[in-house]
Amino acid sequence: MTKPPALGATVYFMILATLGLYFTFAAVQGDYGVFQQVQIRAQTEQLEQERDRLQAQLDDIQNLTRRLSTQYLDLDLLDQQARDILGYTRPDEIVIR
Repeated sequence: MTKPPALGATVYFMILATLGLYFTFAAVQGDYGVFQQVQIRAQTEQLEQERDRLQAQLDDIQNLTRRLSTQYLDLDLLDQQARDILGYTRPDEIVIR
């Protein structure tokens, strides 16, 4: 006749199984788990794209600012801005609205 396992051994293995399940769950779902790492990578890529877009906008604004500065005056850009903002026209032009 076989003897049933001792109660202490059963409790010991239940505790080990519970700890194993806990650590497995933490490795997958926890704050530093696999799913969180994937989410962090996706968010990093999204933020890098946003950074690149904003850097391109900043470069455009800096270029326009430099072209309107006293060191480098772009007459075509100055003419365009005067027309757009102030509504200036040349005497020989016809304005159609």
